[in-house]
Amino acid sequence: MHWRFSLTAQPANFRPWFGPGRTGFLWRTFSGSSYQLVAMAVVVGAGAGFAAVGFRWLITAATLFFSGTADYSAAAGGSAHPWLPWLGGAFVVLAPAAGGLLYGPLVKRFAPEARGHGVPEVMYAVSQHGGRIKGRVAVVKALASAICIGSGGSVGREGPIVQIGSALGSWLAQTLRLPESRVRTLVACGAAGGIAATFNAPIAGVFFALELLLADFAAGAFGAVVLASVTASIIGRAFLGDQAFLQLPAFSVSSGVEYPLFILLGLLAAGTGIGFTRILYKIEDVCDWAWRGPEWLRPVVGGLLLGSLLLVLPQMYGVGYPVLQAGVAGSYAVGFLLLLLVGKIVATSLTIGIGGSGGVFAPSLFIGAMLGAAFGEVAGFLDPTLHGQVGAFALVGMGAVFAGAARAPITAVIIMFELTGEYSIILPLMLAIVVASGVSKVLSKDTIYTLKLRRRGIDLERHPGTELLRSMNVGAVMDTRLQALPADMAVAEGARRLLTGGHLALPVTDRQGLLAGVVTVHSLSEVLSNDEDQDRILLSDIAEIPATVLPTASLESVLDTLLDSSAGAGTPVTDENGILRGWIDQTSVLRILSGPGTTGPALTGQ
Repeated sequence: MHWRFSLTAQPANFRPWFGPGRTGFLWRTFSGSSYQLVAMAVVVGAGAGFAAVGFRWLITAATLFFSGTADYSAAAGGSAHPWLPWLGGAFVVLAPAAGGLLYGPLVKRFAPEARGHGVPEVMYAVSQHGGRIKGRVAVVKALASAICIGSGGSVGREGPIVQIGSALGSWLAQTLRLPESRVRTLVACGAAGGIAATFNAPIAGVFFALELLLADFAAGAFGAVVLASVTASIIGRAFLGDQAFLQLPAFSVSSGVEYPLFILLGLLAAGTGIGFTRILYKIEDVCDWAWRGPEWLRPVVGGLLLGSLLLVLPQMYGVGYPVLQAGVAGSYAVGFLLLLLVGKIVATSLTIGIGGSGGVFAPSLFIGAMLGAAFGEVAGFLDPTLHGQVGAFALVGMGAVFAGAARAPITAVIIMFELTGEYSIILPLMLAIVVASGVSKVLSKDTIYTLKLRRRGIDLERHPGTELLRSMNVGAVMDTRLQALPADMAVAEGARRLLTGGHLALPVTDRQGLLAGVVTVHSLSEVLSNDEDQDRILLSDIAEIPATVLPTASLESVLDTLLDSSAGAGTPVTDENGILRGWIDQTSVLRILSGPGTTGPALTGQ
């Protein structure tokens, strides 16, 4: 039997398995199915895993090129570059400027959004643009961040890898023309995969993506993000090993007396995290004010200033994990620990301010470690029984400062456990992180990520119609025609009134108009289904005491109350004395949002 294939003559209904449109056809066939999301989550996770490995190698190669060592921050005394021995340690002044000469034009020309610490851009894309991120951002961010860190930029690699992984997920989802919900999910998959592979922290990767990017723990997204994180972790461990990211000696909490100290450390960490955030953007403002030249040249000139700082304090070169580990191990005195803390804040802020590319997660850990270690040294001096517990305080400080800056307590707890593999301090860690997160929320409206967006006029919590709801009060839209039921009315008559009027709930008042409660169809049906003497049961006996709102309150401020109202039926509006003035429900707010400026008769209260 002979088979003949012709490329010129094909049946009219022939559809090739490969070629333009075929891939889209296949994916549209499975559109909406769980198989598609599972497959894409695995693909994105694998891509993020390989990207994380490649990014780590790029940073190592760049560090070797610019400093002649694998990690210059660990070099004792600021050693000379092997290619420039005649400069001695002073070569470090030129290294950031040389790096800026490479990544400055690269970012300016191809992807300006690759500048900075990356996570805010991903949050903005997910919240405001359906997760759409340009594919070239992944390449530019990887190159720019690797050069910036390798040439001395005092930033971390978590922000870049989040943006790189997210850009991969977004690009793939857009290529396959998936709906926005899937695009957002795959963006989160890429971010989780990047964190998981980079830090050998698969669980932390999942919660970082869900808590900070999606702000959603829905089952569908959760499953996809977990798959991506696991896939990326397998790849990361195959290339980078299976050890905990930070190799630290074992620590423990010896007594319950130490817990008040961890609460105090949490308070200090909250202030430090907020201070880091404020200084970061204040230095960025100063750099914006001072620079008048071309934007691509800014990292070069600013790099000389950063290099001068590195000459004085070479421990600030790059990410600085060896210095962090030494601080946690108790190798530094209190004064030097505080110097490193302040130095890291300034160095990181300056790196971002001059146009550098890198994350703020690792600097937050570094700052927290120095704070906690200094706190532990002082505690051990005041109470000899605490001597030797510097590491425990340092580890708790790491998580607490990150929580104070990013306000992501779940991620902070889990990532500290996975980075260190140390479970013995989980209780004080949780305690300090909760304290730091709570105090941070009271003292600051924004986090280190959201403040960058708010400075551009972007509020991630503001939805369409928020300004309108903020400008209108309840009295302008409440229904004043709703007839309240007398408190002394029998249950059977009250039920008849509700059914006749087609209401789900009605307010109950006494003879003076004072609100006695609310009765609902559900509560009345329960009473009527019993064999008791219904004529002797009054509405005042079964009325539920509801949450109320004032006529002067803004519509924005009462949204949560409306959503929590019984069966969504509405909420009574009372004055300061408890006298019923009207009724407001979700329909009233929907009418405002759907047709601003047009209010029907039912929305015109007197």
